[in-house]
Amino acid sequence: MFEQRAVAPLRVFLALLFAVLIFFQTFSLPGQFAHMAREDPSGAYLRWPATIVTIFWVLCVQAVLVAIWKLLTMVKKDRIFTPASLIWVDVILYAIGAGWVTLVGVFLFVGFKAQDPGLPLLLFLATVGVTVIGLLVAVLRALLRQATTLRTDMEAVI
Repeated sequence: MFEQRAVAPLRVFLALLFAVLIFFQTFSLPGQFAHMAREDPSGAYLRWPATIVTIFWVLCVQAVLVAIWKLLTMVKKDRIFTPASLIWVDVILYAIGAGWVTLVGVFLFVGFKAQDPGLPLLLFLATVGVTVIGLLVAVLRALLRQATTLRTDMEAVI
C-alpha cells in the first residue's frame, strides 16, 4: 500500500509549507508591500489592498492544506470513500473559488491600469492555472462521490 507509506512524508511537507505560509503572512508580505510603498510613493495607496489580498490568498492555500490533512487522515483510516470526505473536498473547492474570484478582480484592476503587458499576462496565466486546478478538483470530487456511492452500495450488499 504505497498510499499508506506516502501519508507520513506528505504530512511533514504539508506542515512545513503551512509554517512557511504563516511566516509569509506575518512578516514577508506586509514587509514587502511596506518597502514597495516607501520606494514608490506614487503606488503607496496599493500597500494595504495588496497586503490584504495576498494574505487572503495565503489563507485560501492554508484552508486547502488543512483539508488535505483531513483527507489524508481519512485515507490512513480507510474512510476516504465516505460522505464526510466530500465536505473536505468542498472546502478545497470553496478556497480555490474564493482565491479565483479575487485573482480575477486583481487581473481586471491591473489589466485596465497597466501600461506594460507583463503583469497582466502573468495574472492571466495565474487565472488560467487556478481555473484548471479548480475544474480538476471539481472532476475529482465527482469521481469521489461516485466511488463513495459504489462503496456504500457494495457494503449494503455484503
